[in-house]
Amino acid sequence: MQRNVSARLSFTTAARTKLAMAVAVARQPGYTSFEEELLITSDGERLEARELLDGHGGRFHVLEFGEPAEVEVVYTARVGGTCEPEPADEMELIRYVRPSRYAESDRLLPTSYAQFGSLRGMDLVTAVRNWVHGQLSYVSGSSRGTDGAVETLLHRRGVCRDYAHLAIALLRAKDVPARLAAVYAPGLRPMDFHAVAEAYADGAWHVIDPTGLAPRSAMLRITAGRDASDTAFLSTVGGSLTLKRLSVGAEVEGELPAEDPAAVVRLA
Repeated sequence: MQRNVSARLSFTTAARTKLAMAVAVARQPGYTSFEEELLITSDGERLEARELLDGHGGRFHVLEFGEPAEVEVVYTARVGGTCEPEPADEMELIRYVRPSRYAESDRLLPTSYAQFGSLRGMDLVTAVRNWVHGQLSYVSGSSRGTDGAVETLLHRRGVCRDYAHLAIALLRAKDVPARLAAVYAPGLRPMDFHAVAEAYADGAWHVIDPTGLAPRSAMLRITAGRDASDTAFLSTVGGSLTLKRLSVGAEVEGELPAEDPAAVVRLA
């Protein structure tokens, strides 16, 4: 499968600002082709970002500005084939079963045990996906950047990251390692960066998308982590910025694959 993805950002920074972007497709072994370009300009001059490697093949691009700046970022990639399955790492299996900022599994432990009883493995993963899908309503702009899984469950609505956080928290509450993945998602409407959950069951990582808004088999990983605090597409490490424009593109060459919520899928 050939996928073409892009991200275009425009933002202004204050003086003495350091920022990190996560817009590049994760570099993982196994793809049959991988072409990309990252073009960053400010006041008509091209800038070079420092690339820092993160887990799961993710890459952050770092920029620092001493003076206020107007910045334009254009990222494009053309990726063919699928990557090799990521091996399990014992430390990560421990890290991803712990509560985190947006996935408060300790607070949702009674809910998870009451709702999912003795379910284990992929039966549990599928049940959590279906329950979250049925309990929440997808409403753009309905959640705040500070909302975690508990707030999402209380309000019964949210966007993709809220769906993923709730699924992750419920899975961790039953000792299933789970993490959030930021992805490019061909077929997503409206198009944007997308967030899904990955769960470790039956000896492998599997992706679930409680929103059901795009086929998982066409998705491309950008990065992954404990929750949205690890995977933000743009964040400041110092100073401040104002995002002015954002557009995301993701499509496959040929026919978009169908999505079967019951299918076992790994991120390609």
